[in-house]
Amino acid sequence: MYPQRPLDLVMLAAFCVLACSPLVLVLGRPATFLQDFRVTWADSHIRQINGGEAIQLILDQNSGCGFASKRQYLFGRVSMKIKLVPGDSAGTVTAFYMNSNTDNVRDELDFEFLGNRTGQPYTVQTNVYAHGKGDREQRVNLWFDPAADFHTYTILWNHHHVVFYVDDVPIRVYKNNEARRLPYPTYQPMGVYSTLWEADDWATRGGLEKIDWSKAPFYAYYKDFDIEGCTVPGPASCASNPRNWWEGASYQQLSAMEARRYRWVRMNHMIYDYCADRSRYPMVPPECEAGI
Repeated sequence: MYPQRPLDLVMLAAFCVLACSPLVLVLGRPATFLQDFRVTWADSHIRQINGGEAIQLILDQNSGCGFASKRQYLFGRVSMKIKLVPGDSAGTVTAFYMNSNTDNVRDELDFEFLGNRTGQPYTVQTNVYAHGKGDREQRVNLWFDPAADFHTYTILWNHHHVVFYVDDVPIRVYKNNEARRLPYPTYQPMGVYSTLWEADDWATRGGLEKIDWSKAPFYAYYKDFDIEGCTVPGPASCASNPRNWWEGASYQQLSAMEARRYRWVRMNHMIYDYCADRSRYPMVPPECEAGI
């Protein structure tokens, strides 16, 4: 057992933590499920584990399921640890995304994990909708088995760029090029959503691989829910505050280490990029020319 420190030293240490530390505007913390989220679809197919510290999503022939954050956010960072559907998961999609929940002028930032046949790589598709325009898909084969253990998936969204991370490795960057009159999500708050659902008309090899329902039910697991951002409704000045940590200089562009990891992913694991798809886009999309 450690010896107790005198009370005056304890109080001094506590004072120093408060007085000497830099101001932190937002403190992130892994939340329990019901603190920040609500079930939006098929309550019977979402099970809480350890008092909501983790959850299990279930897909069977009766239903998939989904959940959403209780609040919306304008800029910030959201991350979750997810363990994806194991084994033969072809035709399933586990999605983790942010969405403005507006019909015609939608903003959306997507992770979509596309199920696979046993032994094949798991593919993650990212997409960006800005001011109602989407169709900006990129696909990366994950370099590990995401069903064997939990991995952290993160969306960073600030005034400079959107970055999608897998275990702190950036796999996609979408820059703010509003100065060139290109759309970027800047004014619509977005909620955080996740679903597990059947999409065997397109998810695996363009729909060639169908769900094997004999393998059902399918399970995905989530834990360590962490949202840090400006809540809406909330202080009107929050979203434009340059002192928010996610707007800081070190978050305005990739670090040298992140840039190396980003190039490694794109060189070794990217299998589709809409920017290079001349059958869909004979003319290079303008945001691709401006820099991803």
